Amino acid sequence: MKTMICYAPRSRRSDRGSEAIPGFRIGDGEGSNVDATEVSDRDMDRMLEVANRAADVAGEVLRKYFRQRFDIIDKEDLSPVTIADREAEESMVSIILESFPSHAFWGENGWRCKEDSADYVWVLDPIDGTKSFITGKPLFGTLIALLYKGEPIVGIIDQPVLRERWVGVRGRRTILNGREISTRPCSILSQAYLYTTSPHLFSGDAEEAFIRVRNKVVKVPLYGCDCYAYALLASGFVDLVIESGLKPYDFLSLVPVIEGAGGKITDWKGNKLHWEASPQSHPTSFNVVAAGDALVHKQALDALQWP
Repeated sequence: MKTMICYAPRSRRSDRGSEAIPGFRIGDGEGSNVDATEVSDRDMDRMLEVANRAADVAGEVLRKYFRQRFDIIDKEDLSPVTIADREAEESMVSIILESFPSHAFWGENGWRCKEDSADYVWVLDPIDGTKSFITGKPLFGTLIALLYKGEPIVGIIDQPVLRERWVGVRGRRTILNGREISTRPCSILSQAYLYTTSPHLFSGDAEEAFIRVRNKVVKVPLYGCDCYAYALLASGFVDLVIESGLKPYDFLSLVPVIEGAGGKITDWKGNKLHWEASPQSHPTSFNVVAAGDALVHKQALDALQWP
């Protein structure tokens, strides 16, 4: 592996993944390029332990600032960022670098490495749902993804206020606070519980595509959960999540969580979600559809009619 030289900030508990799914190996997922023999169980467990510790320290930071007064800065795209975002990301990077100094990083609020490539890349979003965090709504989450050769092999969705943590590992069952979970069956699109963060995030052709799906759903669509909607889908309470314009740090951690619970998550054409991170990478926008049942996923793709 090529050694990465990263700029670390000043220095400032953990569930293990569940047992492997019988007959299912790392890399057996649809379209995966990762071979099971390339990442040993021992290495996977060690990286998972560090990922959990990173979520722990980020949670400590976010609980300290939640429902407190602090300055809010608008980025160039007018999305907000806070001192909590930055401190949480710095704390995660510090924890990971202590154990894996050769790994690369890509965070929503910065952090790049010098080399052109690395086998292992951590993709971090300290607060997915910053507006929820700012307004005191505990439905945001910390997202941690570990990519191996571009494939997400570890994913964490952590809600530090409610103290809920979904952990997904490629080839293993998804766990919530140490307990295995699964999506629920829902074979008819019209009966699905549909979530999206906000209908205002769709525009143009994407808005028309979303409306085509929404019009086929009998139940009123639900809004406003950011990554928490995907966590509820993995737990079997939500059937379908459709979103537009997501960045890699918004969705890469979701892939192992949802797939390990028995669900499907792809782009609007049904392609697997894949992103190669490097210092030259740009956070391209993706349209994402996740479903607990493969039948509803297929019906949603048919309704989206995405070219």
